[in-house]
Amino acid sequence: MFPAGGEQGSSGGGVIPSVLVPTRFVWPHGGRRVFLVGSFTRWVDTLPMSPVEGCPSVFQAICNLSPGYHQYKFIVDGDCRHDEQQPVVTPTFGTVNNVLLVPGPELLPTAVSPEPLGLRANMEVDHDVFQRVEPVQRISDAEIEISRRRIADFLSARTAYDLLPESGKVVALDISLPVKQAFHVLYEQGISVAPLWDFNKGEFVGMLSASDFITILRELGNYGAILSEEELETHTIAAWKGQKMFIKRQSDQSTPSFQRPLVYVSPYDSLKDVAQRILQNGVATVPVIYSSTQDGSSPQLLHLASLSEILKCICRHFRHAAGSMPLLQQPICVLPIGTWIPEIGNGGRRPLAMLRPIASLSSALSLLLEANVSAIPIVDDNGSLLDIYSRSDITALAKDRAYAQVQLDKMNIQQALQLGQDRSTAGGSHGGLQMCLRSDSLQKVMEFLANPGVRRLICVEAGSKRVEGIISLSDIFKFLLG
Repeated sequence: MFPAGGEQGSSGGGVIPSVLVPTRFVWPHGGRRVFLVGSFTRWVDTLPMSPVEGCPSVFQAICNLSPGYHQYKFIVDGDCRHDEQQPVVTPTFGTVNNVLLVPGPELLPTAVSPEPLGLRANMEVDHDVFQRVEPVQRISDAEIEISRRRIADFLSARTAYDLLPESGKVVALDISLPVKQAFHVLYEQGISVAPLWDFNKGEFVGMLSASDFITILRELGNYGAILSEEELETHTIAAWKGQKMFIKRQSDQSTPSFQRPLVYVSPYDSLKDVAQRILQNGVATVPVIYSSTQDGSSPQLLHLASLSEILKCICRHFRHAAGSMPLLQQPICVLPIGTWIPEIGNGGRRPLAMLRPIASLSSALSLLLEANVSAIPIVDDNGSLLDIYSRSDITALAKDRAYAQVQLDKMNIQQALQLGQDRSTAGGSHGGLQMCLRSDSLQKVMEFLANPGVRRLICVEAGSKRVEGIISLSDIFKFLLG
């Protein structure tokens, strides 16, 4: 049992012992074992903190506290720590503690009762009802613009060179490679996109992505009967590019990326230009290509730049600037970021696309392309989050040539997700299911999205895990860069 009440060790007055408020404490900075200790535990008892589902570096604990001021610290792998991003006090001997004000019942928001869920057995659900109690003052439009300008100035002063790792590899595919084999490579390498190289021209000519695989599979579902199995396995990327065997209907607006002009950046381009190039072209990554000649011959592929890498640079630079960047401490739901269920947030107004696990894979792929979204939350009948299906998950069909046996309209999403359960062992990283709360700060959401492989966060209701919204990397940058 958590010790309840804080009157004996509280650092402030105004305590009402008869009222206990469920209060959530969060340690977002990693560790193996994390404990909570504070005035409400008499600085003796320690409360274990549990990793948050889908966010192993974030730990949480819920404690019933009396209204008033409370001081607390974290014990991380045996060391006493305080969270530099939260309010602190220095009571005695130079010791720094975090401090928290728990408001009285007249200031608390109405609690929402959790409902029974029908989630899969491997998803743990926290049925405790909790609310964030740290007061956050809304800032003016002028203050928001100042913070955005500071971030834009920072990005303008850095170049794509700052994204280049000390060591690593970049996978590129020759357009003479059979297209089915190319998707095997994507799956085995744990990547969802690769640059295309034309040996005859001696240049990079495009990108092959999971979206292309989706388009091809949909077309094969309509027209595959006229092609032999041998033709399906031997047709090259170049053949598909030239539409020799690719039947495209006039009404279909989803154009494979290898039919578009190559979008790339120079290592000398600023990070702001790189981010804007990604946003303007609706791509996930752009190759960083260097050429030592003026005519662009002998190009060298240096890296694949992504928004998550740029966001990581922003987070690293502004991590300790919370005092001068009040925008970063604003709850995500009060900012015009993301796609939300009506009356939840101030993000985009387009409908929030969700599907049940029994929906067909064909319907999921159609929605991914036609709604121009990168992922779809999979929910139960109560709207509670079960899983997520993203465009990159389609490469799991490359395993054991599953695409040759799959009928898209007869396989459901749950079955499709099971094909990719061992994706993490196939190489590379996969962001998987990542969640946040609408009360989480912009800075916390940005830190989550800066992790490799994480392209979006599903915002859920505390306790019930009902889906409330989606926040993607592109949402963050569209807001920051205006």
